[in-house]
Amino acid sequence: MRVRRLAAWTALPLAVTLGLVACGSGGDGGGQSDPNAAVRIEIAEPQHLVPTNTNETNGSQVLSALFSPLVDYDEANKPYEVAAQSVESSDNKVWTIKLKDGYTFHNGEKVTADSYLDAWNYGAYAPNGQNSSYFFEKIAGYDDLQGETPKAKTLSGLKKVDDLTFTVTLSQPYSEFKTMLGYTAFYPLPKAAFSAPGVLKDGYEQAPIGQGPFRMKGTWQHDAKVDVERYDAFPGEKPKVAGVEFRIYQQPTAAYADVLSDNLDVIKTIPTENLSTAADDLGDRFQQSPASSLQVLSFPTFQKEFSKPEVRKAISMAIDRDEISKSIFKGSQKSARSFVSPVVAGYRENTIGEAGTFDPAKARAMYEAAGGPKKIELSYNGDGGHKDWIDATCNQLKANLGVDCVGTAEPKFADLLTKLKQKQPVGLFRMGWVMDYPSMENYLGPLYSTNGSSNYYGYSNPQFDKLLTEGAQAPTEEEAIKKYQAAEDLLAKDLPVIPLRYGQNNFGHSTKVKNVEMDLFDRINLLKIEAVK
Repeated sequence: MRVRRLAAWTALPLAVTLGLVACGSGGDGGGQSDPNAAVRIEIAEPQHLVPTNTNETNGSQVLSALFSPLVDYDEANKPYEVAAQSVESSDNKVWTIKLKDGYTFHNGEKVTADSYLDAWNYGAYAPNGQNSSYFFEKIAGYDDLQGETPKAKTLSGLKKVDDLTFTVTLSQPYSEFKTMLGYTAFYPLPKAAFSAPGVLKDGYEQAPIGQGPFRMKGTWQHDAKVDVERYDAFPGEKPKVAGVEFRIYQQPTAAYADVLSDNLDVIKTIPTENLSTAADDLGDRFQQSPASSLQVLSFPTFQKEFSKPEVRKAISMAIDRDEISKSIFKGSQKSARSFVSPVVAGYRENTIGEAGTFDPAKARAMYEAAGGPKKIELSYNGDGGHKDWIDATCNQLKANLGVDCVGTAEPKFADLLTKLKQKQPVGLFRMGWVMDYPSMENYLGPLYSTNGSSNYYGYSNPQFDKLLTEGAQAPTEEEAIKKYQAAEDLLAKDLPVIPLRYGQNNFGHSTKVKNVEMDLFDRINLLKIEAVK
């Protein structure tokens, strides 16, 4: 799968091409390929590099080099087998996964069914505190692994059949389980990752051992880089470069300058201040392609001053999305007024209704009547290129609501996520989402269900949770979508976040690479990119 989820940098949305396969390339005609050269790709500092603990796009980009997924997705967003030989079920409840033979971890250890069972059990066990534990919730026995003193340490729904086969029994039927399996949390781990059964070895994520096309070269150099090199024993599609340096930047403008001077090969997001000149600066090396990202402004609903839906609705109506898209993003963005992206089945325009209408007079009256706070803080990660639109949003809130508004930058996205996880006061906060797998449910469950892996807002609605469960158990996609749409309608009433913009990939590359592609999941395709002599 081509990753995903919490996005650190500004993602720039799509127009009418949103339903197309995400790819792009430029400058492909110049120079002969050099398979012995490494390429340099910008990222922000990852929060984690353990698969079950990685729920943001920077870590996921690195893990896409180190691991090979069970399934990936075709141009119609349908799953096909990669590391899996087959994924089958006759009732959508008991699934049999057969692995392809020949995969080895980078330390030479053979990949077996146990590699997946050990990794998934580790991820699901609550005391391990894994960010993506939520994704194992559908597997039987998950509840017994929760709490401070769980009843069990392993999922009862996981059973080994033989070295290359295991079964997964779900608590309830779920027709999209195969689709889920491309997600990072479902990667395997070697025995070498553990110091004891179920205990991850200290320091593992400083040099993760995977079974993908690249292996670690040295250790993770925090705030500097992560180096990987081609793993020649990889049995799948071979990369066309010798390695990748994932270079960590705190400022997108610095990365952009390095691409212009050929000191960096790929920048995944063109800074907003450079959008108007990127086509002239880079020529055909400035690329655009569809993305699945959604940018939102989020509320800490557990804080009294933001606990009323009327306050949240008033703030939404005081923001002129279209003006910010025009002035800050140079018209390259499409305003969002729904909670799911147009790239997935079930999307509907403007599900938030009146809350998406810019009406400053009505917004102020509603805000004052609801007792909204006199001061609003907008927190964002300073390593993501968000300052301009945050400042513009603050200026609108000042003018339209009569409040004091200030933007507060956390140095890194990982810092912001840590504060949110600890429920430290940060005011409103920006959040970007890149889908984990192509389903409407993926825009709803992780972000807004009571125990969602990325529910940083403290939002909880039992009826919403119930509708998600009913959608997951529906026998057909059409019936599932009806339930998910009903759940989205509840979000529109409660408004735990304000949808702002849909994403588009706006990226660029140096003269030293070609065949640069990005997908719907905010990742550079590491099997396609080539270095140029």
